[in-house]
Amino acid sequence: MTTTAAPRARTPQRAGDRWFSGMALFAGSMILVTLAAVALFLVAQSIPGISGTPETASLLSTNFWDYVWPLAFGTVWASFLALLIAVPLSIGVALFISHYAPRRLAQPLGYIVDLLAAVPSVVFGLWGILVLAPSVQPIYAWLVENAGWFPLFAGPTSSTGRTIFTAAIVLAVMILPIITAICREIFLQTPVLHEEAALALGATRWEMVRMAVLPFGRSGIVSASMLGLGRALGETMAVAMVLSATGVVSFRLLTPENPSTIPANIALTFPEAYGGNINVLIATGLILFIVTFAVNAVARWIVSRRKEFSGAN
Repeated sequence: MTTTAAPRARTPQRAGDRWFSGMALFAGSMILVTLAAVALFLVAQSIPGISGTPETASLLSTNFWDYVWPLAFGTVWASFLALLIAVPLSIGVALFISHYAPRRLAQPLGYIVDLLAAVPSVVFGLWGILVLAPSVQPIYAWLVENAGWFPLFAGPTSSTGRTIFTAAIVLAVMILPIITAICREIFLQTPVLHEEAALALGATRWEMVRMAVLPFGRSGIVSASMLGLGRALGETMAVAMVLSATGVVSFRLLTPENPSTIPANIALTFPEAYGGNINVLIATGLILFIVTFAVNAVARWIVSRRKEFSGAN
């Protein structure tokens, strides 16, 4: 004769548990609601701008796509240059703090790097326009004179130093603390047994870092880089203050003719915009929203492919 087990009585939830569960569900759902509301607003307000003509919006000379293309190019180009500068520096600083610096130096240095992320973008803009641009202008002139055969360094030279490359350097300084802080935490999570095993086999400290630390933190580095790229794509005031934009599409880094970026263009143009011009600027914001969303989606896809090595999950 077989007997069936009696069903286990369900433990009643306490009122505090129900309240906490409900609030957590509400907070999580509000993220999706907010994102959907922003997307719907941008799409609804962008339709008149995307279909606009020079008669309905004075910002347009031909159509919307001819207007937004140089801005989208400048946004991606400046952010890519900033990422190219910031990522190697951030990885080096993070490795120094986590594996090379003495403890009494690593902790204060980590605090200083974290505090850099709290500096307002206007301060970086002032530094870029008053200190960095005049300082690098002679270097730009030397590069154009001696390496002008290379397309990126082709002339003429900017007389003020306010070029797309200067803006990229400012962006790199701004995103460096974000990438460094995340990479540092990822490197510190490397299993100690992996590091000790590499050292026990006769590896030098750099070989241990190359064989144990960097493979473990690879997807975390990608996540940190994409987070920094998202910050660079959306940066407004620092770029608007530093960059001398003329609305061209050019890969040259040191000339007075530079492409603008979508956030800087919106910040400089929106105060005086009216009528259809407002819809055009909102439509450019929709393009930036899509680009940023796509960048973060690609980053999550890369991280999900290497979850076993991810220190970000």
